[in-house]
Amino acid sequence: MSDLVPADTTEDVRTRGAGVSRQVAVLPVGSFEQHGAYLPLATDTLVACAVAREIAGAYPVHLLPPVTISCSHEHAAWPGTVSISSVTLHAVVRDIAASLRRSGVDVLVVVNGHGGNYVLGNVVQESSARGERMALFPAAEDWEAARERAGVVTSLLTDMHAGEIETSILLHAHPEMLRPGYETSDFVADDRRHLLTLGMSGYTDSGVIGRPSLGSAEKGKELLASLADSFGVYFSMLTSDA
Repeated sequence: MSDLVPADTTEDVRTRGAGVSRQVAVLPVGSFEQHGAYLPLATDTLVACAVAREIAGAYPVHLLPPVTISCSHEHAAWPGTVSISSVTLHAVVRDIAASLRRSGVDVLVVVNGHGGNYVLGNVVQESSARGERMALFPAAEDWEAARERAGVVTSLLTDMHAGEIETSILLHAHPEMLRPGYETSDFVADDRRHLLTLGMSGYTDSGVIGRPSLGSAEKGKELLASLADSFGVYFSMLTSDA
């Protein structure tokens, strides 16, 4: 459970906060949605938590438990998928940020594990415009750098859902959560211009878009290491006095 729920005590948080000029909290945001027949519904939450845990191992940040249900409306055609509205997710993140500020933690980094959480970008933009310190991580450029460093063959366009990247991260971080089938489930649908209207079911019968057969634990390890390195720029920017 410590992989998903931080084991900190209040004294741990107090001690960590005393050693930094500005406290940074990291909030993983996942989803509960279909990921084909071989990855669990909680895949995006597991990925977001793996990234956040890697960050917490390298930087003095306050690691929060994940938001596990978010905006997965494009996956509604598959059993097990659960969503909340974008308005609700917006309010949840804003409320968490406000609560943190009241306790002296004035920086929030949202680690997003689900591409359909478009509203998180709005939350960060609006908060930044109000003078609050918030960031959304990883950016597409961070994923691209991680993809290249890890030797991921599939492009970010093709690796849309339950593909090489997600399979690799789970093979490294949670191999016990995978079921057989990823080796033979490759499916490509690069032209998805009507995704918002048709949903995922308009492009895939299996729920998979990508090449999971190319996934490996070694790639997963390097993906997370690269993202932790990329986070350094965010940490410096958010904790500076400028």
